Amino acid sequence: MAGPVIASLGMSVSDIRGTDLRTPLNVGFVGLNNYIELFSDTRFIQAAWNTVQFVVIGVPLTMVLALAVAIGIDHGITKFRTVFRVGYYLPVVTSIVAVAVVWRFLLHPESGLVNGLLGLVGIDGPSWLADQDLALPSLIVMAAWRGMGTLMVIFLAGLQSIPRTLYEAAEIDGAGPWQRLRGITLPMLRPALLFAAVITGIGYLQVFEEPFVMTQGTPLDRTLTVSYYIYNQFGFGNYGYAAAMSYVLFTVIVGLTVLQFRLLRPKT
Repeated sequence: MAGPVIASLGMSVSDIRGTDLRTPLNVGFVGLNNYIELFSDTRFIQAAWNTVQFVVIGVPLTMVLALAVAIGIDHGITKFRTVFRVGYYLPVVTSIVAVAVVWRFLLHPESGLVNGLLGLVGIDGPSWLADQDLALPSLIVMAAWRGMGTLMVIFLAGLQSIPRTLYEAAEIDGAGPWQRLRGITLPMLRPALLFAAVITGIGYLQVFEEPFVMTQGTPLDRTLTVSYYIYNQFGFGNYGYAAAMSYVLFTVIVGLTVLQFRLLRPKT
């Protein structure tokens, strides 16, 4: 396990390219030049900004959707609970290619269902995946829909572990739904919320499949993410530069995870 990690770290401070794999003696040491170059690379900066938007918008959106669905199932009809649970979890285990086909149909500018519904109320629908301002939000919504099933299962397990007597006592005291949510549900779900925030944040920092399958980073790199840019650089043979980006991404993931644990851990 340590071998590939050490090798990639060595690559990140070298000028190794794909053509150098057979002639490793031609590889030169460049120090931190690859890392320094990142901050003047406009494509990397754009990819980093897109990835930040994925995290800042996608994490809360996914968690809110998943929590709403979990609460709905938990308080719904017991007989159909398993059916709904399977239905909402299905996108998680479905192939990204199949998901992409469905969403391309939904977002098609001429024959898509979304624009068709907008047309019924007199609104001309845009080209969702070709518009510079709408392409990234469209992918974020798709990713949230696809990923909320995992969080829904986590939240549902947490909800079912909360004693019903707490809700009954709160109702007797006159607490409404919002008061019960803020006073009982959210505090009791704090460990689940922390875990969900961490794994979702890590997932969105590494988001790759959605832009790769749906937009290939277009239009004008507005859906290019760091992971997809790393993939491109490896494909172009820029192994050292791609390895440097990988370590920057790894550092950000570790830093964000530590920050989330510190911000969301229970106060003593």
